[in-house]
Amino acid sequence: MPGVLSEYVVLPERGVVATPSYLSDEEAATLPIAGLTAWESFRLGSLQPGQTVLVQGTGGVSILALQFAKAIGARVIITSSSDEKLRRAAKLGADVTVNYKTNPKWWQTIKAATDGIGVDLVIDVGGPDTLNQSLKALKPGGFIAVVGLLTGTECKLDILTFLVRNARVQSLTVGSRQSFEEMNAFLAEHQLHPAIDAVISWSKTADAFRELKAGKHFGKLVLRPD
Repeated sequence: MPGVLSEYVVLPERGVVATPSYLSDEEAATLPIAGLTAWESFRLGSLQPGQTVLVQGTGGVSILALQFAKAIGARVIITSSSDEKLRRAAKLGADVTVNYKTNPKWWQTIKAATDGIGVDLVIDVGGPDTLNQSLKALKPGGFIAVVGLLTGTECKLDILTFLVRNARVQSLTVGSRQSFEEMNAFLAEHQLHPAIDAVISWSKTADAFRELKAGKHFGKLVLRPD
């Protein structure tokens, strides 16, 4: 929301939640958008243990989604253009890693990794350039959470694949206070620690935005008051 990059803010009581006590302030700061978006995607898609999730990229939402999915007991396939980031994702539990630069038709690799069945749930952060491949990688009746538009806003949807897959596609932006509190309880139960790529001082906020735009980070970038 406008104004939250501030030292002090005034909020109604319903505008705050208690953070899990074992998390640092920096870790807790990753939760309101990235964490809750990943959590809500799985809640809406009814992710179950033993199912397979496709997570795109290695930004804040995607890495928290990887951590949540593994704690739920799901199998995780993750994509990135960086082999180094894929290695880091594997250390966090990713079962299958796919470089979408060297595998431009990455949906085929993902289908092969699921014995031709497809994944149960996709967290799509790309939008126009990824959504049709997400549909092709999906199992019949699967769920796609569209949470980002990294490749633009205009998309020509593959309607045939959409119909054949009987796909459920839903856009979402974060979630409710109740969902946030349920996520926090899950975090505490599993003692999960969000992945933070760097903690950057408040006075270097512009540098943080440039770093974010460059896409070199893994997980979250966090600002800390000087």
